[in-house]
Amino acid sequence: MRRRRAEKREVIPDPKYKSAVVSRFINIVMLQGKKSTSEKIVYKSFNILAEKSGKPALEAFQKALDNVRPLLEIKPRRIGGATYQVPVEVKSERGISIAMRWIRNFARVKKGKPMEIKLADELFDAFKGEGSAIKKREDTHKMAEANKAFAHYRW
Repeated sequence: MRRRRAEKREVIPDPKYKSAVVSRFINIVMLQGKKSTSEKIVYKSFNILAEKSGKPALEAFQKALDNVRPLLEIKPRRIGGATYQVPVEVKSERGISIAMRWIRNFARVKKGKPMEIKLADELFDAFKGEGSAIKKREDTHKMAEANKAFAHYRW
């Protein structure tokens, strides 16, 4: 039997935008504990995003996250020797985390540009409602829709 649920740590808001969400995004982009490097990358990409979108960076970032955030996901559930892909709704906190990770991963995969430009491009695509992260969300929703028949196995 499992013990207890780990309590959520409070994230300190970032210095520039005073936002906990931006602070979490900086932590997600961070590699090998290099937070200052991660901050530089995120802030530069936010400046580029604000330039491209014509909206304040924080507003554009929030819209990009909302566009990428999945509402459904599938979890494997083992019942009587068979594994079913059961669609479950995603809590908003987890949805935002998933969206941030997808944006970061698809920015990292791109080649030939500095990370801040790749990140800004990915965020701008998400802001417009296109790009790899949006496609990933659509695919996730399609899979959940296809496995709707197993929704009664939800727990």
